[in-house]
Amino acid sequence: MSSSDLAASVAARTRRSAEERTDRAAAEASAASAPPAAPLVLASTSPQRRAILEQLAIPFEVVAPRYEEHDPPDADPVALVREHARGKARSVASEAGGRPVLGVDTTVVLEDRVYGKPADAADAERMLAELSGRTHEVVSGLCLITEGREVVETETTRVSFRALTPGEIAAYLATGEWEGRAGGYAIQGRGAALVERIEGDYLNVVGLPGALLLRILASR
Repeated sequence: MSSSDLAASVAARTRRSAEERTDRAAAEASAASAPPAAPLVLASTSPQRRAILEQLAIPFEVVAPRYEEHDPPDADPVALVREHARGKARSVASEAGGRPVLGVDTTVVLEDRVYGKPADAADAERMLAELSGRTHEVVSGLCLITEGREVVETETTRVSFRALTPGEIAAYLATGEWEGRAGGYAIQGRGAALVERIEGDYLNVVGLPGALLLRILASR
Protein backbone atom coordinates (compact mmCIF):
# COMPACT_ATOMS: atom_id res chain seq x y z
CA MET A 1 0.00 0.00 0.00
CA SER A 2 1.36 3.38 -1.01
CA SER A 3 1.71 6.20 1.48
CA SER A 4 -1.19 8.03 -0.16
CA ASP A 5 -3.43 4.95 0.08
CA LEU A 6 -2.47 4.46 3.74
CA ALA A 7 -3.29 8.09 4.52
CA ALA A 8 -6.68 7.76 2.80
CA SER A 9 -7.48 4.58 4.76
CA VAL A 10 -6.59 6.22 8.07
CA ALA A 11 -8.69 9.27 7.20
CA ALA A 12 -11.69 7.07 6.34
CA ARG A 13 -11.44 5.17 9.63
CA THR A 14 -11.16 8.46 11.51
CA ARG A 15 -14.30 9.80 9.81
CA ARG A 16 -16.24 6.61 10.62
CA SER A 17 -15.15 6.75 14.25
CA ALA A 18 -16.17 10.40 14.51
CA GLU A 19 -19.54 9.64 12.92
CA GLU A 20 -20.14 6.74 15.36
CA ARG A 21 -19.31 9.01 18.33
CA THR A 22 -21.69 11.64 17.00
CA ASP A 23 -24.48 9.07 16.56
CA ARG A 24 -23.97 7.74 20.11
CA ALA A 25 -23.99 11.25 21.54
CA ALA A 26 -27.19 12.09 19.67
CA ALA A 27 -28.89 8.93 20.92
CA GLU A 28 -27.84 9.63 24.50
CA ALA A 29 -29.05 13.22 24.25
CA SER A 30 -32.38 12.06 22.85
CA ALA A 31 -32.82 9.55 25.68
CA ALA A 32 -31.89 12.14 28.29
CA SER A 33 -34.37 14.67 26.92
CA ALA A 34 -37.25 12.17 26.61
CA PRO A 35 -39.98 12.60 29.23
CA PRO A 36 -39.99 9.99 32.00
CA ALA A 37 -42.36 7.06 31.59
CA ALA A 38 -45.74 7.59 33.25
CA PRO A 39 -45.98 5.65 36.51
CA LEU A 40 -48.16 2.58 36.66
CA VAL A 41 -51.43 2.79 38.53
CA LEU A 42 -51.40 -0.22 40.84
CA ALA A 43 -54.94 -1.41 41.51
CA SER A 44 -54.00 -2.98 44.85
CA THR A 45 -53.32 -1.96 48.42
CA SER A 46 -51.08 -4.99 49.02
CA PRO A 47 -47.81 -3.95 50.70
CA GLN A 48 -46.12 -6.97 49.12
CA ARG A 49 -47.00 -5.83 45.61
CA ARG A 50 -45.82 -2.31 46.38
CA ALA A 51 -42.53 -3.69 47.69
CA ILE A 52 -41.99 -5.80 44.56
CA LEU A 53 -42.53 -2.82 42.24
CA GLU A 54 -40.10 -0.79 44.34
CA GLN A 55 -37.58 -3.64 44.19
CA LEU A 56 -37.91 -3.73 40.39
CA ALA A 57 -37.54 0.09 40.23
CA ILE A 58 -40.89 0.47 38.45
CA PRO A 59 -42.54 3.81 39.30
CA PHE A 60 -46.16 3.47 40.41
CA GLU A 61 -49.05 5.03 42.27
CA VAL A 62 -51.63 3.11 44.31
CA VAL A 63 -55.37 3.31 43.79
CA ALA A 64 -57.56 0.94 45.82
CA PRO A 65 -59.64 -1.23 43.47
CA ARG A 66 -63.42 -1.15 43.70
CA TYR A 67 -63.85 -4.82 42.99
CA GLU A 68 -65.20 -7.59 45.19
CA GLU A 69 -63.44 -10.95 44.97
CA HIS A 70 -65.25 -14.25 45.30
CA ASP A 71 -63.23 -17.48 45.30
CA PRO A 72 -65.41 -20.59 44.91
CA PRO A 73 -63.25 -23.62 45.88
CA ASP A 74 -64.32 -25.48 42.74
CA ALA A 75 -63.57 -22.60 40.34
CA ASP A 76 -61.08 -22.95 37.52
CA PRO A 77 -58.01 -21.29 39.09
CA VAL A 78 -56.58 -19.81 35.89
CA ALA A 79 -59.91 -18.35 34.81
CA LEU A 80 -60.47 -17.09 38.36
CA VAL A 81 -57.22 -15.13 38.71
CA ARG A 82 -57.56 -13.73 35.21
CA GLU A 83 -61.08 -12.51 36.01
CA HIS A 84 -60.01 -10.97 39.32
CA ALA A 85 -56.93 -9.26 37.83
CA ARG A 86 -59.00 -7.83 34.98
CA GLY A 87 -61.77 -6.72 37.34
CA LYS A 88 -59.36 -4.92 39.64
CA ALA A 89 -57.62 -3.12 36.79
CA ARG A 90 -60.86 -2.10 35.07
CA SER A 91 -62.32 -0.81 38.33
CA VAL A 92 -59.77 2.04 38.47
CA ALA A 93 -59.00 2.54 34.76
CA SER A 94 -61.27 5.59 34.54
CA GLU A 95 -59.06 7.35 37.11
CA ALA A 96 -55.77 6.58 35.38
CA GLY A 97 -55.70 9.56 33.04
CA GLY A 98 -54.11 7.53 30.27
CA ARG A 99 -51.53 5.92 32.52
CA PRO A 100 -51.09 2.14 32.42
CA VAL A 101 -53.12 0.26 35.04
CA LEU A 102 -51.93 -2.94 36.71
CA GLY A 103 -54.26 -5.47 38.33
CA VAL A 104 -52.99 -8.66 39.96
CA ASP A 105 -54.63 -11.60 41.69
CA THR A 106 -52.98 -14.62 43.30
CA THR A 107 -54.39 -17.85 44.63
CA VAL A 108 -53.18 -21.24 45.85
CA VAL A 109 -54.27 -24.47 44.17
CA LEU A 110 -54.01 -28.07 45.34
CA GLU A 111 -55.48 -30.84 43.23
CA ASP A 112 -57.70 -28.37 41.35
CA ARG A 113 -59.09 -26.93 44.60
CA VAL A 114 -58.69 -23.20 45.18
CA TYR A 115 -57.33 -22.09 48.55
CA GLY A 116 -58.15 -18.41 48.88
CA LYS A 117 -57.79 -16.19 51.93
CA PRO A 118 -58.79 -18.01 55.14
CA ALA A 119 -62.00 -16.91 56.79
CA ASP A 120 -60.51 -17.39 60.27
CA ALA A 121 -57.74 -19.21 62.16
CA ALA A 122 -59.56 -22.54 61.98
CA ASP A 123 -59.83 -22.20 58.20
CA ALA A 124 -56.12 -21.34 57.97
CA GLU A 125 -55.29 -24.38 60.14
CA ARG A 126 -57.25 -26.63 57.78
CA MET A 127 -55.47 -25.19 54.74
CA LEU A 128 -51.98 -25.62 56.22
CA ALA A 129 -52.74 -29.18 57.32
CA GLU A 130 -53.90 -30.05 53.79
CA LEU A 131 -50.85 -28.38 52.19
CA SER A 132 -48.45 -30.10 54.63
CA GLY A 133 -45.99 -32.47 52.96
CA ARG A 134 -47.43 -31.82 49.51
CA THR A 135 -46.76 -29.71 46.42
CA HIS A 136 -49.25 -27.02 45.49
CA GLU A 137 -49.36 -24.33 42.83
CA VAL A 138 -49.44 -20.58 43.26
CA VAL A 139 -51.29 -19.10 40.29
CA SER A 140 -51.36 -15.37 39.52
CA GLY A 141 -53.29 -13.41 36.97
CA LEU A 142 -51.84 -10.13 35.74
CA CYS A 143 -53.77 -7.52 33.76
CA LEU A 144 -52.13 -4.44 32.24
CA ILE A 145 -54.43 -1.87 30.67
CA THR A 146 -52.96 0.83 28.45
CA GLU A 147 -54.66 3.13 25.97
CA GLY A 148 -56.31 0.90 23.40
CA ARG A 149 -54.85 -2.32 24.79
CA GLU A 150 -55.59 -4.82 27.55
CA VAL A 151 -53.18 -7.68 28.23
CA VAL A 152 -54.04 -10.52 30.61
CA GLU A 153 -51.50 -13.24 31.38
CA THR A 154 -50.94 -15.86 34.08
CA GLU A 155 -47.94 -17.29 35.93
CA THR A 156 -47.66 -20.51 37.96
CA THR A 157 -45.08 -21.47 40.59
CA ARG A 158 -44.93 -24.87 42.30
CA VAL A 159 -44.36 -24.83 46.07
CA SER A 160 -43.59 -27.89 48.19
CA PHE A 161 -44.27 -27.81 51.94
CA ARG A 162 -42.40 -29.79 54.54
CA ALA A 163 -44.41 -32.32 56.52
CA LEU A 164 -45.68 -30.07 59.32
CA THR A 165 -46.52 -31.17 62.84
CA PRO A 166 -49.66 -29.87 64.58
CA GLY A 167 -47.37 -27.91 66.89
CA GLU A 168 -45.62 -26.22 63.96
CA ILE A 169 -48.94 -25.27 62.42
CA ALA A 170 -50.19 -23.89 65.75
CA ALA A 171 -46.99 -21.86 66.20
CA TYR A 172 -47.37 -20.35 62.74
CA LEU A 173 -51.02 -19.53 63.28
CA ALA A 174 -50.04 -17.69 66.47
CA THR A 175 -47.98 -15.23 64.41
CA GLY A 176 -51.15 -13.97 62.70
CA GLU A 177 -49.26 -13.92 59.41
CA TRP A 178 -51.88 -16.15 57.78
CA GLU A 179 -54.48 -13.38 57.77
CA GLY A 180 -55.38 -12.14 54.31
CA ARG A 181 -53.01 -14.61 52.61
CA ALA A 182 -54.08 -17.04 49.93
CA GLY A 183 -53.39 -20.53 51.23
CA GLY A 184 -52.94 -19.18 54.74
CA TYR A 185 -49.21 -18.40 54.57
CA ALA A 186 -46.68 -15.75 53.53
CA ILE A 187 -43.47 -17.11 52.02
CA GLN A 188 -41.66 -13.77 52.46
CA GLY A 189 -42.15 -13.94 56.24
CA ARG A 190 -42.26 -16.69 58.86
CA GLY A 191 -44.02 -18.83 56.28
CA ALA A 192 -40.64 -19.48 54.64
CA ALA A 193 -40.05 -22.08 57.37
CA LEU A 194 -42.99 -24.10 56.04
CA VAL A 195 -41.49 -24.45 52.58
CA GLU A 196 -39.15 -27.18 51.40
CA ARG A 197 -38.61 -25.96 47.84
CA ILE A 198 -40.15 -23.93 45.01
CA GLU A 199 -40.06 -24.28 41.24
CA GLY A 200 -40.55 -21.02 39.35
CA ASP A 201 -40.79 -17.32 40.11
CA TYR A 202 -40.38 -16.63 43.84
CA LEU A 203 -41.92 -13.16 43.50
CA ASN A 204 -45.05 -14.79 42.12
CA VAL A 205 -45.49 -16.58 45.45
CA VAL A 206 -45.00 -13.29 47.29
CA GLY A 207 -47.84 -11.78 45.27
CA LEU A 208 -46.71 -10.34 41.93
CA PRO A 209 -45.03 -12.26 39.07
CA GLY A 210 -42.15 -9.87 38.47
CA ALA A 211 -40.58 -11.61 35.47
CA LEU A 212 -43.94 -11.77 33.69
CA LEU A 213 -44.61 -8.07 34.35
CA LEU A 214 -41.20 -7.07 33.01
CA ARG A 215 -41.79 -9.12 29.84
CA ILE A 216 -45.15 -7.45 29.25
CA LEU A 217 -43.72 -3.97 29.85
CA ALA A 218 -40.83 -4.70 27.49
CA SER A 219 -43.27 -5.78 24.77
CA ARG A 220 -44.93 -2.34 24.92
